[in-house]
Amino acid sequence: MTTSQLIHDQKKPGAARREGHPGIALAVIAACQLMVVLDSTIVNIALPHIQDALKFSTTDLTWVVSAYTLTFGGLLLLGGRAGDILGRRRVFMTGILLFTLASFLGGLAQEPWQLLAARALQGVGGAIASPTSLALITTTFPEGPERNRAFGVFAAVSAGGGAIGLLAGGMLTEWLDWRWVLFVNVPIGVLIAVLAPMYISESERHPGRFDIAGALTSTAGMASLVYGFIRASEEGWRDSLTIGSFGAAVVLLLAFGFVEMRAKEPITPLKMFADRNRSGTYVIMLSLAAAMFGMFFFIVLFVQNVLDYSPIQAGLAFLPVTAAIVTGAGLSQRFLPVLGPKPFMVTGSSIVVLGLGWQTFINPDSSYLGGVLGPMLLFGFGMGLNFVTLTLTAVSGVAVHEAGAASGLLNATQQVGGSLGLSILTTVFGSASRDEAEKQLPKFLADGSAEQKAEFAKTHQLPAPWGNEVLAHGISTAFIPAVAMAVLALVTAGLVIRVRKSDLEALAGTAGAAGPAGG
Repeated sequence: MTTSQLIHDQKKPGAARREGHPGIALAVIAACQLMVVLDSTIVNIALPHIQDALKFSTTDLTWVVSAYTLTFGGLLLLGGRAGDILGRRRVFMTGILLFTLASFLGGLAQEPWQLLAARALQGVGGAIASPTSLALITTTFPEGPERNRAFGVFAAVSAGGGAIGLLAGGMLTEWLDWRWVLFVNVPIGVLIAVLAPMYISESERHPGRFDIAGALTSTAGMASLVYGFIRASEEGWRDSLTIGSFGAAVVLLLAFGFVEMRAKEPITPLKMFADRNRSGTYVIMLSLAAAMFGMFFFIVLFVQNVLDYSPIQAGLAFLPVTAAIVTGAGLSQRFLPVLGPKPFMVTGSSIVVLGLGWQTFINPDSSYLGGVLGPMLLFGFGMGLNFVTLTLTAVSGVAVHEAGAASGLLNATQQVGGSLGLSILTTVFGSASRDEAEKQLPKFLADGSAEQKAEFAKTHQLPAPWGNEVLAHGISTAFIPAVAMAVLALVTAGLVIRVRKSDLEALAGTAGAAGPAGG
């Protein structure tokens, strides 16, 4: 930076403070991402307590998770665009404050609809803040090693946030109350909102329009698609609402494509897909996120219901996953400038396939050390290798005024892929569980005690050990399509991604003037 530029920047309020504390700026951005990401899982362990307190039906309880992930994933693209047009720091703070308010309201909920509305509003706030936080890294840190390190921190937080959420949810639920899985966001959000204007510079505003039609059709289309799978798992594929949901999803998603082709400033610039590496990155992220959400969901069920872990024990069981993710992310961040993205995508996806394949052998006799920890470590390390690589590749060569859209699209593929993948795996789980329950029922009726049969008449849930057989069979079967999703990521990494000199130069900080990388 020249002397004249430094003097000019120091005339701006807070400029000198931001120049001298890039680490604080990164901490503020990473804290936002952690809060937003872990909220996808922090409520999972608290769900039984939420159901008892607010009298949710089992079917409606799934929407405590889905109301957040669907609005979050569906509106991420609009959130990224808002940052480009209105200024990223301004939009970042707006999203944080909205997320904080929604968390507070959710913690106060007395009726199911109040909690679902608050969770949806949380998703809106997260969709505004999350893509803007990633884009702020591109404007706060210069391209090269410094930005690579920042992206490494961001990606590690994004990848590990789910596991951290499970641990935090377990501690808050067991030590305090389920409402604290929401209240905990309030002081964190307020602190971020206070520090952001002090240590993060405002980005340049770029004139443009909001693609509201694109945002609404994409969000509604994905919500219909996910609901269709959830409905099919409960009522079957011939159910009228199942068929209607899939039909509505087709119409809405086709409408989304039509809107994007005709929009002057689409929420999803189609030219983003012209670069084969970036297109491949989106497919890989979609596929891996679909498997990741399923892994967290089903292993939580297994360790609590089969291994009989308490909420805190269940959260602690996922700590090794976080360590594996951070280790993989650190390795990829260090060697990316030398090797390029493809080796890490191929290796990481291969390891994920092995981890998920191992989990298809889970059974009621599987112990944590013998049947859970090993595959989780493989899965976490493979995801760690991928997350930094995918993040850097997705925003590489993107014009500054479109950084928000590019990062929003990456985050959207992760959240939408997770919601869609979980709904597909749940459908497979439901079908396999019903089949196994039909096999176990005669055994239960022959060998169960009178007390167990009386309880079954009330709950219609098979007790252990018969119920454990049903749950374990459903989980192991659900991991089969998860393996297929990871294989899709591996094939895409092997056939689509290319190692290019321009990418290596950019990662090493030796590239010339900014410009899109060649396709």
